[in-house]
Amino acid sequence: MIEKIGLGGSCHWCTEAIFQSLVGVNRVEQGWIASVNENESFSEAVIVEYDLNKMSLKTLIEVHLNTHSCTSNHSMREKYRSAIYYFSKEQENKAITILNDLQKEFDNKIITKVLSFRSFEMNKEEQLNYYLKNPEKPFCKNIINPKLKKIMRLFSDTIEFKKTINS
Repeated sequence: MIEKIGLGGSCHWCTEAIFQSLVGVNRVEQGWIASVNENESFSEAVIVEYDLNKMSLKTLIEVHLNTHSCTSNHSMREKYRSAIYYFSKEQENKAITILNDLQKEFDNKIITKVLSFRSFEMNKEEQLNYYLKNPEKPFCKNIINPKLKKIMRLFSDTIEFKKTINS
């Protein structure tokens, strides 16, 4: 069964690369998401399409929380809103339960919001698949690679990766 979820919290180039690397993720759309229940502007995010037979919502949320500052209300939060954007009431309830269950793994309070998806604006074509097109650029080496290495270390026993990075 194929589902989709919106995720935001850091640069969409990073978030795109992280979720593109996971088996069970069929597609990652990178751009900006707005929510029905937020009066805030669009925020950098991705829409992840995944196969429930190969990837769970819980694992996606765990990866998401561990690859951005999910407990920090820093000055860039408007641009990088820490959020899970749901597409159904069932998905909302699951996301809230998962966040509550995962809170025990974090010393500080998780600030990630569970928000109803309203609309999405895709990034420009030249910005899509940024990591795959530019793996040697300093941003990819210095910002994205450490996040990919972290999820490979933290989740190596529960998920598989479509590709690996150079150590």
